[in-house]
Amino acid sequence: DAIPSADQIRITTSLKSQRGSVWTKNKSIFEYWEVEVTFRVTGRGRIGADGLAIWFTEEQGLEGPVFGAADKWNGVGIFFDSFDNDGKKNNPGVIVVGNNGKLLYDHQNDGSTQALASCQRDFRNKPYPVRVKITYYQKTLTVLINNGFTPDKEDYEFCAKVEDMVLPSQGYFAVSAATGGLADDHDVLSFLTFQLTEPGKETPTPDAEIPQKDKEKYQEEFEHFQQELDKKKEEFQKEHPDVQGQPGKTTCAFFLSADDVFETVSDRELRQIFEGQNRIHLEIKQLNRQLDMILDEQRRYVSAVTDEIAKRGTGFPGQQGQVSQQEIETVVKTQEEVIRQVNEIRNSMADTLRLISGAQHPGSAAGVYETTQHFNDIKEHLHVVKRDIEHLVQRNMPSSEKLKCPDLPPFPSCLSTMHFFIFVVAQMVLFIGYIMYR
Repeated sequence: DAIPSADQIRITTSLKSQRGSVWTKNKSIFEYWEVEVTFRVTGRGRIGADGLAIWFTEEQGLEGPVFGAADKWNGVGIFFDSFDNDGKKNNPGVIVVGNNGKLLYDHQNDGSTQALASCQRDFRNKPYPVRVKITYYQKTLTVLINNGFTPDKEDYEFCAKVEDMVLPSQGYFAVSAATGGLADDHDVLSFLTFQLTEPGKETPTPDAEIPQKDKEKYQEEFEHFQQELDKKKEEFQKEHPDVQGQPGKTTCAFFLSADDVFETVSDRELRQIFEGQNRIHLEIKQLNRQLDMILDEQRRYVSAVTDEIAKRGTGFPGQQGQVSQQEIETVVKTQEEVIRQVNEIRNSMADTLRLISGAQHPGSAAGVYETTQHFNDIKEHLHVVKRDIEHLVQRNMPSSEKLKCPDLPPFPSCLSTMHFFIFVVAQMVLFIGYIMYR
């Protein structure tokens, strides 16, 4: 059911029980490789189905029950599953499943019993195309994803990693998709394949050009396909004459074009909401990076203080050496506690970042409640971060009994808590106002 066009391929349309796939004609002979796939999954419902899959298999797949492709494949499939079959509320998600040609995919449990790695990401109805980078290098498969909230094409986040994974030395790449009782449009905008070479090794010379005989064969196939497509268009126009442009309908067509050109009020509100969420997302990522810097600074400080006190301890015999050892243990324990608490703050910030990434556009009253709950969770996590930081400051206040720690270099000022809360409240008001307006 795949439909090609000049700038994308619609693997399945938003109709029930559709299956589609696109496979490479020739095998890839790369030992190590990387693919970058850009796609959109869009639908009118709050829940979509079934999902999209990216394949690397030893043989070309046929139509089948696994996201539009055949079961019992030899290779790996990366599944973007949008429907929750097992009722565990862990969809949409990304699942990596390997197969040796004998395994039957476990649909009822969404492949959770067979997953080598997975992550929970919402890839439906995003303002920008979703980008996925899949790397296979030295028997390690890594999946990175750009969640479609930002136009930055390189803003990838870690999703999954599988080590000691043996894949066929040669195989076919593919994309497939399927719909069920619910349906989404699954559009693939690009599929780029790269060969990876180990450092120090010579880059393989590119193969010679395609022989003229093969060129003519491919050109003939393309022309045949183009003729078939033109015939189908003509048949469709004969069967649906009301769709064709007729006199008296020019004005209607003009207004449709104007709607496509000019942004509506609801589209503008949606764009502003997504831009606001993207700003929150970037601010929290900046906070996370600063916490990483604090953690690295604390580790360097522990190492420096331990070395310094150890040197002092070697210079004094007897009782003085014992006191120095006690000072070492006290300082090291204190700094380990600091590092532990900073790690807890990082985990809390990561949870907050996950909540921001998972915030969906509401389509009903239930969506409003769900979004409000997201922001309540974000507030709670921010309170935890604030409390931990205050506890950390109080615990490490300089006193006459403790060693004087060198001052950390000043960090650039970030978004204040008050401004952040004002922004969150404004977001909630926009959400509720939009729903009331609809």
